[in-house]
This record gives sequence, C-alpha cells and structure tokens, in this order.
Amino acid sequence: MVCYPVGIRSLAFSLPSIKRTNDYYREKYPELIAQSEQKSLAKLFSVANSPSNEFDLNMLPYLQDPFRGTVQRWVLAPDESPLMLQERAAREALNAANLTPQEVDLMLVASIWPEKIGFGDAAFLARQLGLQGAAWNLDAACGVTPVALETACALVRSQEYRNVLVVISCSYSRFFDEDDTLSWFMSDGVGAFVVSSLAPNQGILGTKTIHTAALCDIFFAKLTEDEQGNPRVHMRMDKSANKAIRETAVGQLRMCCEGAVTAAGVTIDQVDFFIFNTSTAWAAQFCTQVLGIDIERTINLYPQYANIGPVITVANLYYAAQLNKIHENDLVLIYGLGAAGAASASVMRWGDVALGSVPHLDLDSILTNSSDRSFALC
Repeated sequence: MVCYPVGIRSLAFSLPSIKRTNDYYREKYPELIAQSEQKSLAKLFSVANSPSNEFDLNMLPYLQDPFRGTVQRWVLAPDESPLMLQERAAREALNAANLTPQEVDLMLVASIWPEKIGFGDAAFLARQLGLQGAAWNLDAACGVTPVALETACALVRSQEYRNVLVVISCSYSRFFDEDDTLSWFMSDGVGAFVVSSLAPNQGILGTKTIHTAALCDIFFAKLTEDEQGNPRVHMRMDKSANKAIRETAVGQLRMCCEGAVTAAGVTIDQVDFFIFNTSTAWAAQFCTQVLGIDIERTINLYPQYANIGPVITVANLYYAAQLNKIHENDLVLIYGLGAAGAASASVMRWGDVALGSVPHLDLDSILTNSSDRSFALC
C-alpha cells in the first residue's frame, strides 16, 4: 500500500441549463422515432436469438426502447459554453476545499471536445480562473477520469505539487446534430475535483490502467463548417462499434478492476462501493454481474443524465457521496473506459471529501426513480 496518503479532497459537478426529456424528441421528430422503433425491434429480434455474452444479455431489455433507457439529458444553451461550465465546477471544487486559485499548483484538464478546435482548454481555463501554477491538457477519451486521478495523485505523492485541480469536461451536443439519433443518448456537463494529501491510510491504494487500442476505429471525427463558415467537428460511430465493444468489455473490466484491487492489497469483496462510467443504461448491471457484486454496491445516474462521457463517472461519485452511499474510510473502486484511449481502475480509501453545490440538484427525483425499472435494472 501507498505510504503517502493522497486522494480526492473535494468534488463538484456542473450542468448546463437545458434539460430535455424524451417527449421533446417524440414531439419534434415523430418520423425519426417511428423509424428508430422499427430498427429497435429488428435489433431486439436479432440479439434475442443469439445473446453472446454478459454485455448482450444486459443490453437486451433496452433494445425495444428507441432511447435505450435514457430518460433525460442536459444540453448547452446557445449562450453557454463548455468553458463556462468548467469555470463553475472548478470554483465549486476549490471553494469546497477551502482553496483559492492561487493555491493550485497544477491543473489537469480533459475535454471532450475542447472548446477551440486544435487547442486544449487548460490554458483558457487557467486564464479564466486566474491560476498562477501550471495547467496541462490530458487525454484518455472517456476513461480519463480515473487516469486523471491516478496522474494527479502520483504528482502530489512525488511532492512536486501540493494541490492539483482536475477538471473533466464533455460537450457532446456541440458535436452531434440534434436529428442524429445518437445525440439522444448524449449530454453535456463538467466534473471537477481537488487532489491533495489526506489523513493517514486514506487516498489511492492501487491502480491498473491499460490502453484500448482495440477500440481505436469505432468513433471518428468529421470536420465540417457551420453556417458562418467556422470549422465544426461532427462525431460519427462506425458500424463495427457494437461488435468491438461487446467483444472487449468483459476483459477490460476484469483486467482493470482485478488489477487495481490486487495492487491495493485487498479483494473485490472488501470494496464497499463501486463507481463505473455508466455510458449506457445497462452498464452498471453489466459491471456488477461480471464482477460478481451486488447491484446495491454501485450507483447509476444514466437515466437522469444520459452519457456525459467521462463526466458521468464524476457525477456517480458525487451523488454516491451526497446520498451517503460512501462514508469516510470506505474502500471505493472507480472504473472508467474510453474508446481509443484507456481503461483504468483505482481503489481508494475515501477521505473527508467536501462537496460543492450543484445547480439542478434533484435528489428527490433520483431517489424516486431508484425504484423504477429503468433505474433499477441499469
């Protein structure tokens, strides 16, 4: 185990102002909904006849739903920007940790995608915050949250830096057209956390990170122009995506999670709570089944927030703490996976983590929906 206790000191989560329910798409795109429902039934029939692994089995109940278990998603308004959400989340995390921007020695920023094409957001956010320390961009696709945590902890442990601010951003709505059915599963948001030294025996105990080269070709970007002639990136998914994910998901999950608990000197059974990047409605059910753990030992906010890329991992972690599912000194495992990036797991002993306030925080909705089939199954 690590002798120098380093880990998360504070957490924050920021959302854009627009919430869209499924009714929005049903009313605006009835023909697309009808077409999607027909395709969903065809896919349901195909998979139901030959479910090949745990991924297929857990996906099966959602194939008849054109929204695949999504209930609502959050989208940037025209007058909002990813940088605005990043600044809000960063300041909330710093305030919760009782730190000023001047006390931040290093900021790590991961953005899917950056606000300006060709540049990461780190320097721009540093300017907004008035940071005096270093600011770096970090990339590991949707698996970047545990990678950023691992990186920040290593740098603090080396005593090169004392306080590291990590900002994880995702703005999918800017890179999908609204009439692209893939956009119905996507959200925007930002998570932030401060990594510092903690009390003895707390913080990161073990990690395991691998590359995801097997998923390099499932997503790609297409450069176009908007109505004003400015460059715009559109995200696309290759036809091979579902097959590649199904074939690799089990192995990546087991390798990282089993590797992290081994490095931490504990067992899966000793971990009190699990945090997964629930990028699909069935991700949590899939992960718990593969690892052989009870579904009550994790949380899934996919129905409430859809796929926010790596930010959904921070959201799950934030709400797990907010809802008192995680307590000080609990063993917590966090796992993230990103195509053409990394899969990574870390085991930490939870500290006295301060939480920033969250706009649109709706604990009643989350608790109410916890008994719904759409929430409980996923």
